[in-house]
Amino acid sequence: MAERKATITRNTLETQITVSVNLDGTGAANFETGVPFLDHMMDQIARHGLIDLDIKAVGDLHIDAHHTVEDIGITLGQAFTQAVGDKKGIVRYGHSYVPLDEALSRVVIDFSGRPGLEFHVPFTRASVGGFDVDLFIEFFQGFVNHA
Repeated sequence: MAERKATITRNTLETQITVSVNLDGTGAANFETGVPFLDHMMDQIARHGLIDLDIKAVGDLHIDAHHTVEDIGITLGQAFTQAVGDKKGIVRYGHSYVPLDEALSRVVIDFSGRPGLEFHVPFTRASVGGFDVDLFIEFFQGFVNHA
């Protein structure tokens, strides 16, 4: 089987981002994004998904985290697309239920190549760990549109 690795760099007026991914990794992770709660969430994806993930981002955080978070999602999606390649050997559909401390997360994926996101999360507060919860949908929309 071919290596399922990719490195993508995205430079915009607001951000400079490099994402490296190894879909067949061990869960190794390194993050330098300036957005600590996002780093924590990406660490969970790497660790529990056994995906090696390295993300370096410089963004206009002096304004807010919007561009940085959205562009990390976009760049990560592009890296997944490149790493997956022709999709041979993967199953098109998948799902998972994940119990968390005070929630049950359900994710259903159709890796068809046609982007679409349904995101139904009733947030009970505006931020978690200093992270604006409205940015979650921006991250996932960027990821979905490019993965």
